Amino acid sequence: MKKLTIFFIVFIFLFNINIFAKIPSPSAKGAILIDANTGRILWGKNENQPMAMASTTKIMTAILAIERGNLEDIVKVSKNAVKAPKVKMYLKEGEEIKLKNLLYALMMQSSNDAAIAIAEHISKNVETFCNEMSEKAKEIGAKDTIFKTPNGLDLENHHSTPYDMALIARYAMNNESFVEIINQKQISFKTNKSSYNIVNKNRLLNEYNGANGIKTGYTNKAGHCFVGSAKRGDLSLISVVFASGWGNKGKEQKWLDTKQILDYGFENFKNYKILEQDKLEQNLKINKGDKDEISLYYESKIVLPLTSEEFNNIKIQNNIPPILEAPIYKDEKIGTCQIILQDEILAEVNILAKESVEKNTFISNFKNIIKNWVNMID
Repeated sequence: MKKLTIFFIVFIFLFNINIFAKIPSPSAKGAILIDANTGRILWGKNENQPMAMASTTKIMTAILAIERGNLEDIVKVSKNAVKAPKVKMYLKEGEEIKLKNLLYALMMQSSNDAAIAIAEHISKNVETFCNEMSEKAKEIGAKDTIFKTPNGLDLENHHSTPYDMALIARYAMNNESFVEIINQKQISFKTNKSSYNIVNKNRLLNEYNGANGIKTGYTNKAGHCFVGSAKRGDLSLISVVFASGWGNKGKEQKWLDTKQILDYGFENFKNYKILEQDKLEQNLKINKGDKDEISLYYESKIVLPLTSEEFNNIKIQNNIPPILEAPIYKDEKIGTCQIILQDEILAEVNILAKESVEKNTFISNFKNIIKNWVNMID
């Protein structure tokens, strides 16, 4: 009986190790978890697969409008915006409304008419705005994202990947105005034609410790999607789930998927300080200089989100030459330091010279002789 028990434990360990590690197993067809500070991928499922992303699209709509517009701008609503399908604010043609209030409606209740009004205000027409959204995505590093609508409604070739959407969300979360808008629980305002009471549909804000974003989404093609964000202590995480399901079951599943993925991040990762800025206990020999060696320093500190096992297997590799020839200038790049886990480079920082070294010439030698002679007299 004892041997059987041991065999069973070994079997579980070898073939069901996920039970112990609590690896996420969401229903979502595509999903990812990244560290918001470094962008490191902590876990993924089909994270590079192009998929429809529904109203998570509006993350890009919002950040582009914030960057290129003025939140106090007055937007005049067009007939085209009024015709947008549900979900909507039911804007009226000719209605005048602040850009910031449109952004509240866009991000808190996913108003499609607000998205059209924003696009037309920023770029004069929807097509131009969508092209600018796609270009902005590429600038951020989202290489497989194309926007054909500003609201996320299904249209041919309108797609992103979980990884790309995580990058876009990470970028947006560095904007204070964006963060303020998506964390508003409820807001009321008036225009020249209507009064509005906008309630945030992001349940994560009320149901998950540390939640601070971001955006829901649903279309017939995309299924239920959600981009989430949460911060606990110094650890900030961003999650993405695409196609968590359809109907009421899928609507609930996106929250379950998101919480499971974020739980995995907070339970298994923490920030480790790998390098201190300026702390490099290594000198470099100098040839033909007025000094024989110089001190070096790291250009910046490195903090990484790691599991305890990963931290124990980190390697710090300083890539510097064994000797350099003068002249050397203060703060000159001498080499790099790489933080390596197995075969993956997790981070890299420059190694710089702490001081300058002049070339050893007849004149410099003569100066040193005079300097030493003066010191002897003193």
